[in-house]
Amino acid sequence: MDAIKSEVIQFIEENDVKFIRLAFCDIFGNQKNIAIMPTELPRAFEHGIHFNASSLRGFLNVDVSDLLLFPDPSTLSVLPWRPAQGRVVRFYCDIRYPDGTPFEGDGRHLLREASRRARRAGCAITMGTASEFYLFELDENGHPTTIPHDHGEYFDVAPLDKAENVRRQICLTLEEMNIQPESSHHEQGPGQNEVDFRYAEALEAADNFVTFKWVVKSMASSSGLYASFLPKPLPSAPGSGLHLSISIVKDGKNLFHPSFADAAEGRSFVAGILRRAAEMTAFGNPLTNSYLRLGEFEAPKYITWSHRNRSPLISVPLTGGGQANRMKVRAFDGCINPYIVFALLIHAGLDGMEQRLPLAPACDENLFTAPDTVRAQYEALPGSLCDAIRCAEDSAFITRYLPAKAREAFFAAKQAEHDRIALADDRIAAERILYFERY
Repeated sequence: MDAIKSEVIQFIEENDVKFIRLAFCDIFGNQKNIAIMPTELPRAFEHGIHFNASSLRGFLNVDVSDLLLFPDPSTLSVLPWRPAQGRVVRFYCDIRYPDGTPFEGDGRHLLREASRRARRAGCAITMGTASEFYLFELDENGHPTTIPHDHGEYFDVAPLDKAENVRRQICLTLEEMNIQPESSHHEQGPGQNEVDFRYAEALEAADNFVTFKWVVKSMASSSGLYASFLPKPLPSAPGSGLHLSISIVKDGKNLFHPSFADAAEGRSFVAGILRRAAEMTAFGNPLTNSYLRLGEFEAPKYITWSHRNRSPLISVPLTGGGQANRMKVRAFDGCINPYIVFALLIHAGLDGMEQRLPLAPACDENLFTAPDTVRAQYEALPGSLCDAIRCAEDSAFITRYLPAKAREAFFAAKQAEHDRIALADDRIAAERILYFERY
């Protein structure tokens, strides 16, 4: 047993840990877990903990249902909202078959492989997330409503912003878990909030995002509220997105710095993502509800980029002195599986670099208000979940980087969701039943 595992076991023994959560995500990005006792941890490290994968939507059939969870010792984190005596800790896990081979639907494995490809290319890729969410009131029975927690607007302060204390608790809890938020504020919609994160290596950034959603929902619940990451929970209010910033360093040089105009590899990385944007949309916008957000309230719909314009899919913001140091993908929402989406982004960008794809001119038009003749110059993202699924199913890129079992399970489940909503008499009510309390 290597040193880090021994150190972790010693920490468990010396810090009154009574329960260990082994956490992982299903192929849709929903966190799952099983609790084991501390005495079982050495066995978990060496042999894994068995679970019945046929009971999880999108995993395996009953006839081939056995999978094992192997905790990643580097992801140990104490859960601050659990008792100080008889502590609870959490590990994220790798998922394997009994013969030791990785499970095709394990997003952490897929992202780890993408990161290894980046390192082989000499690239160090870091990512930072900025995620929006709504806070809603509960009814007298403790069930979520669609009544916003407040009616504040962008950057408001108390008393218009009633969520200051909730955001404070979210940020302090994340810090206790060694996750560093950079900023938090009230967003445009009533009851809408945002928390931005410091950059981290891709796998850590994905783990942190899953933890962030868990913390937000837990802190909201402890405050008598419900937190929703649904892309469009209120039909007439701004939707909630996930903005992902990406920095790339190669040979000690930031590929978006000091002059993006002359950074051929950085420009090709952006071009690679733009080239595959439509094909990745089913994974970056995975709900029928996702498509009610795109094209409104600064949520991009068209596949283009800009330095200053907020309407394109990708921005490469200029910092002081007119320089760039990162790119930002603005189309996704918080209901993604971050491991799969981050992996696909890395592969798309690296493909662009390897193929030396040219980057089209920046779009400086406001595509939310531009005439149809201007918007017709740019390809649009798929307009529905069904269209996005068809695009992904026909994609050689998706086929190359996402294993068949994961693809087929994902597409089948998402098509069923689409069909269920399409047949409903009341789409809003049907989406509320299907999505609201899960996301």
